[in-house]
Amino acid sequence: MKVAIYGQYYQHSTQPIINDIFVFFTKNDVEMVIEANFLSMIFALKIVEDNYKTFSSHTELDSSFDMLISIGGDGTILRAATLVRDSGIPILGINAGRLGFLATVQKENIASFLQFVLEKKYSVSKRALISINCSTPNESIEEMNFAMNEITVSRKDTTAMITIDTYLNGEYLNSYWADGLIISTPTGTTGYNLSCGGPILTPDVKSLVITPIAPHNLTTRPLVVPDDTEIRLKVSGREAHYLISLDSRVTSVKNESILTLRKTPFQINMVEIPEQTFVKTLRAKLLWGEDKRN
Repeated sequence: MKVAIYGQYYQHSTQPIINDIFVFFTKNDVEMVIEANFLSMIFALKIVEDNYKTFSSHTELDSSFDMLISIGGDGTILRAATLVRDSGIPILGINAGRLGFLATVQKENIASFLQFVLEKKYSVSKRALISINCSTPNESIEEMNFAMNEITVSRKDTTAMITIDTYLNGEYLNSYWADGLIISTPTGTTGYNLSCGGPILTPDVKSLVITPIAPHNLTTRPLVVPDDTEIRLKVSGREAHYLISLDSRVTSVKNESILTLRKTPFQINMVEIPEQTFVKTLRAKLLWGEDKRN
C-alpha cells in the first residue's frame, strides 16, 4: 500500500497524531510519501526523520497512490483537494482541529480506523465541486478555478452592501442587495452556508445552495437548485473591486465582471469509515438529541 501524507501542525494536538500514524504505517509496511513542506515542518520539530520520499505538487500524485491522508482540520482537507484534483485518489481526514465535518477520524480512534484502511473496509463518498470562470482576466482563478465547499462573492474595502445580479440557466432570478452571496456544494453546507442560515444537505444530494450574506431584504431566503444549473453573477457596488473566495483562496475582481459557475466534471473521493458516517458526524458535531441545560 502507498499513501501520500499532507498536513498542518497544531501545537500540542498534532504530535501524538503524527506519531500514531507513522508508527502504524511503518509497522504494517505501508509506503509513505510526505508533502515536502509538511515534512520540513515536522522534521524541524524533531517529530520524524527526514528520510522519507516527498511530493510538492499535484503533478506528482498519480494512480500508484492508494490514498492521501490529511492531518488537520477541514481547511486542511480543502487544501488537500487542490493537490488531488481530478486524480481520483481518495482522501482520509484525521482531525487535529476543532469541529471537523470532513476530518472525521478522531485522535482516540486512529489505530482502529487505519486498520479499516489497511483491510480496505471503507467506502468512498463522492463529493461534487463547483468551478468559476470570469469574463475579465484573473490569474488566481485561471490557475485553480474550483472549490469543494463554496464559492463566495463579498464586498471589499467598504461597509456598503453590494448588488449581485443572479441568473439561473440564463433566466434572471434576483438582484441580491447584501454583504455577499454564497454558492455552496452539499459538502459546504455545513460550513459558511450553515453560519448564514442555509440548509444542510447530505453529500449525495445533487444540488447547490445559493445563500445571501446579511441581505437587506429580509424576504430573501436561501435557494436550493439542481447541481447542473449554470449560475451567472454580475456584481456592482461603490468600490471598484469586490472579493471572490474559493474555499480559503481569495482574489479581487473588477466590478461588472461576469462570473459563470458550474459543477466540475470531476469529483473528490472522501474515505468514509463504517464507524464514522456523515449522519453520525452530523449528530455528534451539532449535539443533536443532547440536552445541555443541566
